[in-house]
Order: sequence, then structure tokens, then C-alpha cells
Amino acid sequence: MDSFIYSLNATVPIFLVMVIGNFLNRIGLINRQFSNIADKLVFKICLPCMLFLNLSETNIRKEFDASYIGYCSAVTLLSILSIWFAAKRLMKDKSMVGAFVQGSYRSSAAILGLAFIENIYGTSGMAPLMMIGSVPLYNIFAVVVLTLENTQTESQNITLQLRKVFFSIMKNPIIIGIFLGLAASFFNLSLPHMIEKTVANLGTIASPLALLSIGASFEGRKAISKIKPTAIASFLKLIGLTALFLPVAIWLGFRDQKLIAIIIMLASPCTPTSYIMAKNMGGDASLASSIVVTTTLLSSVTLTGWIFLARLLDLIQ
Repeated sequence: MDSFIYSLNATVPIFLVMVIGNFLNRIGLINRQFSNIADKLVFKICLPCMLFLNLSETNIRKEFDASYIGYCSAVTLLSILSIWFAAKRLMKDKSMVGAFVQGSYRSSAAILGLAFIENIYGTSGMAPLMMIGSVPLYNIFAVVVLTLENTQTESQNITLQLRKVFFSIMKNPIIIGIFLGLAASFFNLSLPHMIEKTVANLGTIASPLALLSIGASFEGRKAISKIKPTAIASFLKLIGLTALFLPVAIWLGFRDQKLIAIIIMLASPCTPTSYIMAKNMGGDASLASSIVVTTTLLSSVTLTGWIFLARLLDLIQ
């Protein structure tokens, strides 16, 4: 019961902020122009700041666990490639492939992972290591998939496509924030206190601003018209990938904080970042927002179920 209450406390406020964004849009307090500006601000400034701080505060050298990080990276990579391959072959509307793929694999690891583990164990524990193994791949492949699946890119030859992907990765603010954070962690660098506080303040508003924007721009009719890909992506994100890869983690001997972090990686709702990136990179923003809303709403039940099952089997303490 405690896990269920905590899961509700973690996910329902996120969902309610999106509802508030939609309400504020309906009464005219914010509009589509606000949403467009907010999306750019989150994409270019706030999210890179948040990810930079989350990773820079991790002591990579002290806490490094090659087998654990390797597992997180391998599972993330395999999930992305298998979903992308299936989507390209099976989805009739190719314009939805990019948003569908990243919506099916991208978790709120950076947003929810630390909070969940700190609530259970009183320390962030293995969450930063899980983030090192998964979050860079989440974002790199989001750029790759959204760039290659953009209908404007399909007509270009392979050399131009690869060049565009390379420069998109190099210029992507979120990826820049991730690698600067990893570099700061590895070399044990710290910002002056005033600068660090400023960066932290900008990072703090990333999630609420993104959620307000999702709610404000959420279009129910378009979401209903895309209910099938939304349902499939939500199933993969909340249940399918966890059912496939969690037994492997158990077989490898991961327990307690490590296993909780893996459950967060596999079964937490799709991150609002997926909507921000889809909208800013020519993907299907409507489908992306629908997946974020649906997975956030359902995850309070499914994520709690996975944690309860792990506790029932004495895999976590």
C-alpha cells in the first residue's frame, strides 16, 4: 500500500500540472504562442541545465559499476533498435514513426528515478549510474530517429542524412548538457556557487514548464484519432519492456537499489522531453503528447505493480 500511495504522489501531480495547463489554455490565460516559446526555452536552456546538474553531481569514478552500466546501456540500445525496426515495417503512417519510437522507449529516468529511490532508501543510490547507462542513449537516438524519420529528410541521399544526423547530435542542447555533465563528473569539476545556483534554478523549472506546455497544446480530438499507436506505445513503455528485460536483470543478480533503478528505467512513464524534442525536430507532437499523458496517467498503477511484485519476491528491501 505504501508503494501505491507513493506512486500516486509521484505521478498524479505530474498529470495534474498537464491538466492545469490545458485548463489555463481553455480560459485564455496561456495560448499556443506561450506553448511554442516555452517548448523552445525548455529544449534549449532548462532541460540541458537539469541534466547537466543531475550527472555532474554523480561521482562516476567512485561509484562506477561496469556490469550495471553495461546492462542499462545494452537494454536501452536493444529496446530502441527493435522498436524502431518494427515501427518502420509495420506502421502505415510513416510520419508517426519518430514520435512513436521515442515514446515507446524513453523513460522519466532523470525526473522520477532519483525521487523514487530517495523516497525508498533515503539516498539516490544507483539512479545516477542507471542514468549514465540510459539517458545519453535516450537522447542521442531520439535525435537520430526524429532526424531520419522526418519526411523532409527521407528524400535526401544517405550521405546527407548521416551528415544531418551528426550535426543534429552535435548541436542538440540536451545532448550537450549530458556530456558536459559527464565530463564535470569524471574530472570532479564544480561551478562557482552563484553559477551553480543559477543553473539549478533554470533546471528546476524544466519539468513544470514542459508539463504546462503539454497540457496547453494537448488536442483531445487528434489524440483520439491516434489512440492505437498511443495504446501500443504505452503498453511497450509501461509493461512490455519490463516484462522482457526485468527477468534478465534478476538472473544477473541485481537487487535492491540497482533493481529499483532498473524498474524505473524500464517502467516509468514517457518523459515530457519526448514531446519537446518531437515538436522542435519536426516529429508528430500530437502523438508524442498523447503518449506522455497516457503513460503518466497509467504509470501510478503499473509502476507500483512492478515494485510490489519485486518486494513480494524479496528482490528489494
